[in-house]
Amino acid sequence: MSVSGGNLFSAIRPDAPDEEIRELLMLPGVRIERIVSTGQSSPEGFWYDQDFAEWVVLLVGAAQVSIEGEDAPRHLGAGDYLFIPARTKHRVDWTDPSDATIWLAIHLAAV
Repeated sequence: MSVSGGNLFSAIRPDAPDEEIRELLMLPGVRIERIVSTGQSSPEGFWYDQDFAEWVVLLVGAAQVSIEGEDAPRHLGAGDYLFIPARTKHRVDWTDPSDATIWLAIHLAAV
């Protein structure tokens, strides 16, 4: 394995029509991604129901995430993070349409 690196804020396309997901690191049991949202959200009625846990931090921008069973959605800004256990249904209600929202997501084998 060799040393690798980069910049989380490089090659951002604020006018991208689709969310951009870039894998930064993949090891047994862990995957790290940079996700850039430019106004995207989960499709109407769609809930993520993943077989892996996810820790996500919002680096830049704003978003709203709903977690099944919670009374109110969570509003996220720069620096806010969530740990979402495997099989926890959740959805992205909205991301800032006026500026890029940059997430760092760490996916972990179910714990």
